[in-house]
Amino acid sequence: MEHAVIDAPFGQLRLIADHDILAGIDFLLEPEPAKQPATPVLKETVAQLAAYFKDPHFRFDLPMRLDGTPFQLKVWQALCDIPPGAPLTYGQLAKKLATAPRAVGGACGANPIPVIVPCHRVVSAGGLGGFMGTRYLGPLNIKSWLLAHERQ
Repeated sequence: MEHAVIDAPFGQLRLIADHDILAGIDFLLEPEPAKQPATPVLKETVAQLAAYFKDPHFRFDLPMRLDGTPFQLKVWQALCDIPPGAPLTYGQLAKKLATAPRAVGGACGANPIPVIVPCHRVVSAGGLGGFMGTRYLGPLNIKSWLLAHERQ
């Protein structure tokens, strides 16, 4: 496994690759030293993230490995179908998938490649909901930034 640590408008991201496949993205809540991408897939991920940070309607096209249950994979595919700037509630997405809102939330929280698989586009009926498996301010600030960026 290879990784890179890059700066993003809201903090830092750790990008994880398994050979030539993107395998994960982590939001770093504590600063780490930057680590430049050393593999073609990590370099391309950095380039595509930079394009997204300039244009929220940029469409990612990266080789990814999404390890999850069949249900999680179904939710993650549905997340990719939500257009930027048009978030859905957990209930709305659950209705589309004939499941429960909490199940959708659990799948969102297990998403290994956030931003690219846009779990931030799912919100609660009364506000932001959770993010990164928590309701703490740091992660919610990231979700808020992503949603505001996509409203441009």
